Amino acid sequence: MSTFTYNKWLIGVVIVGLLASLTIDWQRHTVEQANSTVEMVMEYEDIMELAQIEGVRPGEMFQQFKDAGITSLAVYETTLEKLNKSGKITALPGADILHKNNTGTLIDPFWRNLIAAGKIQAEDVYVVGQDQQVFQEVMADLSRRLGPGRVTLLADGDRPVLEAKANFEKVVKWNLGLATAELAVVDKLGFNVIARPTNYTKVTPADVDSVFQRLATVNNLSAIMFAGDEVLGYPNLLPLTASRFRERQLTLAMIEHPLQLQFLKQEGLTQLAAANNYRSARVYVIPKDEQVKLKSAEAIQRWALADQERNIRINLLRRYDKPEPGKTLTETNLDYVSGVKHALVAEGFSLGRAGTYNPYFPELWLIALVVLGATAAGVLFLSLVYPFGARWQYVLTAILAMLLILPILKGGGTLSRQMVALASASVFPALAMTWQLDRWRRLEAAGQFEHPASLGRIIAAGLGAIVIATFISLAGGLYLGAVLSDVRFFLEMEYFRGVKLTFVAPLLLVTIVYLTRYNLFDNVQLTDARGLWRQVTTILNYPVTMKTLLLVGMAAFAAWIYIGRSGHTAGVPVLGIELKLRALLEQLLYARPRGKEFLIGHPAFLLAVMAVYRQWPRLVQYLLIIVATIAQGSLVETFAHLRTPVLMSTVRGLDGMVLGAIIGIVAVVVVYLVQAVITRLGRSTVAHE
Repeated sequence: MSTFTYNKWLIGVVIVGLLASLTIDWQRHTVEQANSTVEMVMEYEDIMELAQIEGVRPGEMFQQFKDAGITSLAVYETTLEKLNKSGKITALPGADILHKNNTGTLIDPFWRNLIAAGKIQAEDVYVVGQDQQVFQEVMADLSRRLGPGRVTLLADGDRPVLEAKANFEKVVKWNLGLATAELAVVDKLGFNVIARPTNYTKVTPADVDSVFQRLATVNNLSAIMFAGDEVLGYPNLLPLTASRFRERQLTLAMIEHPLQLQFLKQEGLTQLAAANNYRSARVYVIPKDEQVKLKSAEAIQRWALADQERNIRINLLRRYDKPEPGKTLTETNLDYVSGVKHALVAEGFSLGRAGTYNPYFPELWLIALVVLGATAAGVLFLSLVYPFGARWQYVLTAILAMLLILPILKGGGTLSRQMVALASASVFPALAMTWQLDRWRRLEAAGQFEHPASLGRIIAAGLGAIVIATFISLAGGLYLGAVLSDVRFFLEMEYFRGVKLTFVAPLLLVTIVYLTRYNLFDNVQLTDARGLWRQVTTILNYPVTMKTLLLVGMAAFAAWIYIGRSGHTAGVPVLGIELKLRALLEQLLYARPRGKEFLIGHPAFLLAVMAVYRQWPRLVQYLLIIVATIAQGSLVETFAHLRTPVLMSTVRGLDGMVLGAIIGIVAVVVVYLVQAVITRLGRSTVAHE
């Protein structure tokens, strides 16, 4: 039997790296615990429209939503279309005015005099003011967006009129700045204000300042959540925008992408977040097409989960447009808001201005130790695939660690850290299973498996093995969670790359290890590590039969399900029964474990122990070991979601181990009983013959 030596010095370096990882993870946990305030937001226009639908005074409706839990109102920029409907201004195309004059229906001498003076053009737009403040704001913003040469004041006084050279159908829908009247109303009602301005074409410093001048009178301005495809000031004036943010100590609201990976596309968003010293909060909003399919109870559960697991600190709630049975539309929405509030409070959150992370970056020397430990783990694994001298192991560790650490010590190294995270997610699950394989080999060589093991021995050995393997994999998760720990990853401005690969790499690595130790087609151990190449050749030369093709097809389908369900772009649907199981576990446990761990991987681990102790065919053992590796890889990959608190990721992995072990014990007992029944029936048949 070939000997694979575990280099104790490399293991010592791995332990040092783990201690550094634990230090960073604890610092990270402290930062995460300090960020626990959620801002409950609805759109000002949503509640105003609901008041009109229900025939309730706006002030009363706003107070009801405030009492239910809404802390802030989102205020968008106004448009000529909105102002027309509110009666605060009147916007008309010049063609309409001329038509009325030509048909004799234009009786107002004011307009007739303007026409007589040749000041009304069919292709232009005319804005008449009923409210002086609103009119002045509209004129100012039209001038910024069209240019001063295209906006002319035709009449002043009590009935001001301006002319804009623009297409009426388009200009009435343009954003024309934040309405100070709306901002004042929200401020007076006692809500926090979340402003939603847009950027300007060829933005100037005066444009940027104009937005903040309108916000200057707002006492309770908590955040700015930009609308449109760009943040204010993009591309050249982001430093000016950031300075205005810092002056008011404003939070930048960053809307999570519907696929839950980074944010809705807004040019300049992450640059502005960095310039604002990372005073940013992640925003979630349930898409309209999804919300109509959700009952309010399901939506409430989704909010609690989003705030817990995805670091959402601004909940932008949409209004339900249809009442629930036995309720009015107002009652439906108030109960919905109140339900979200109570769910968050029950989870330990407080309501108010959105919490933000301290700009946390771990000490570089701690990151360097983590990188060194991860490198040592990688070299250790290589030595367990194809043994080579200890001296060369140290040299390789030093060279690789130096190449990875130098960019970090220079103040960059994001790519290096992401590479180390990917290596940790791949190597540690493989090390966990490799250690177990070598332990079984030693027991087999010592003759421990010559006689069938009892059920109690199998379960005891399986529980011990699954605990040790899980903790080795958990170390990899703590490495990953530490090496990518900083505020950029918490906010998902940067993120772990290689999610799909982390689901596949441990399986490939464990397969390589298995083929260096066992003959896949015979119950014998290999004499040296070069057996890997001989087995690869054997597999490539294996006769292709219909049965083989069927097995390969089934394996490919399973791989499609396994990989397709990972990441953020999954095309494989989730079964309804699985969704119900998830919801149940979310309510029962602090952190819902992953199905691939407690339903598949960990039960397969205990069955693999049974297969080894009962000396089932090598191919069966291999398949069960590979399925068991799924859980180990999934456990580490959980930590790749840096927006999720590190404590929750840790508890999720341990919950999965406990629940999976219980299901695995049941599976082992069932298989044991089935085998016993089959054996007894076989003996009875022989006796009768």
